[in-house]
Amino acid sequence: MNQPEADSAAARLRYLNEYLLEHPVTGPTEGRTPTRTLSTPISLGTLSHIDASVREVIAHTRKANPAARQAPSQADAIYDWARQHTEHADEEVQQRAAVIEYRQYLEHAIRAGDWRKVIRPQRCPECRTFGLMWQAGMQQALCTNTECVDRDGMSTTITLARLAHEHIASRKKLRQVRTT
Repeated sequence: MNQPEADSAAARLRYLNEYLLEHPVTGPTEGRTPTRTLSTPISLGTLSHIDASVREVIAHTRKANPAARQAPSQADAIYDWARQHTEHADEEVQQRAAVIEYRQYLEHAIRAGDWRKVIRPQRCPECRTFGLMWQAGMQQALCTNTECVDRDGMSTTITLARLAHEHIASRKKLRQVRTT
């Protein structure tokens, strides 16, 4: 899959949604000839991922602002809607929304097969070196620094939630440094 034009959570979600609609699931028939699967013409895993992402953003936004108007029907518009309805919320709520959006950006990219573009550029939160690898089976990033290990000598693993939190926190610190 190719990377979307604007690299954001909304663009990645739009791309997943478009890809889902344009490339229905295919599978082999008895004769091993690929054919469209009539019972599930779309990837149910991707559809479930999109739905869960949208529901998470709506839930966070409604918790912060119960008076928020109806959420948009277009999935990729959910992030703008959330920002509009939390712009007057306290800083903690806005930071949590940013962490959710960035974590979902990482999730969307990984689902699209672009983990190298979004995981590799991240620093390990423990040792601050580059070289993270995505471990699909564990659903976590793995630090490849041989000295970055836990108490049992196992390589450090990092959740997407932690990577997102570290990313947003570092952006906040950078903004504070620029304003002082």
